[in-house]
Amino acid sequence: MSRPLILVTNDDGILAPGLAALAEAVQDLGEVLVCAPETERSGSSHAITLHSHLRTDEIKPGWFRVNGTPVDCVYLGSLHLCARRPDLVVSGVNPGFNLGSDVFYSGTVGGAAEGYIRGASAIAVSVHARESPRVAIPIVRTLAKVLLASSQRSLLNVNIPWLSREAPGRAADTVAEGLPLQVTRLGARPYVEQVERRQDPRGQAYFWIGGPPRDAGEKQGEDTWAVLHGQISVTPLVLDITAPDLSPWQSMLEHVSVASTSAGGEPT
Repeated sequence: MSRPLILVTNDDGILAPGLAALAEAVQDLGEVLVCAPETERSGSSHAITLHSHLRTDEIKPGWFRVNGTPVDCVYLGSLHLCARRPDLVVSGVNPGFNLGSDVFYSGTVGGAAEGYIRGASAIAVSVHARESPRVAIPIVRTLAKVLLASSQRSLLNVNIPWLSREAPGRAADTVAEGLPLQVTRLGARPYVEQVERRQDPRGQAYFWIGGPPRDAGEKQGEDTWAVLHGQISVTPLVLDITAPDLSPWQSMLEHVSVASTSAGGEPT
């Protein structure tokens, strides 16, 4: 029986320290192929390149860089670079949390979600911005073993707080050993909403959008609460974002039919 095939990706680029830590975490669990963007593609969400070419080259055995997004890397890796479809896709380790609504913007989560779409279990991994990515090694290894042994295909979003702050002097890849994993829901992740108008050296205006996150983590059981309280958050994701209860919209539209374009009136 062949060993599991594990595809490793990220949104921070092929040279990111987090990618090396992630590959190290799973290297003993099966055959490993790394396919990541050639440059940082943070915030790329589930973007896929459909109207331009993709190029890839092998920078060292089993490590490929692609001039595209994390989704491109997983698609190309799964369907072309890998000898067969991967059993597991791991994405990260991202320097900074991907909590709550971040999952809709995150290239780290986008890469994992593409792996799930292509038939693999998948894990997206993020750590506190000041934490070493190596903290994630035993956590990823543990979760990867569980998923590879399970018949249930899963998509997990993992966020790891600043654990080494509480363990000075210990090697980063040991501080999480023995800690529990908290299964959570997505929490609220509010940000300061802003558009800042700036001026380049030639006097032309440009804009910088988005501000820092606001305080969050008020509800126990949510990912934002977990990391705020020093816990490792594991959030199972599903890709069906249909409203769980359709009845309000069924009631709203029950007696509505599409109006004629020539009528100019309200829906009937």
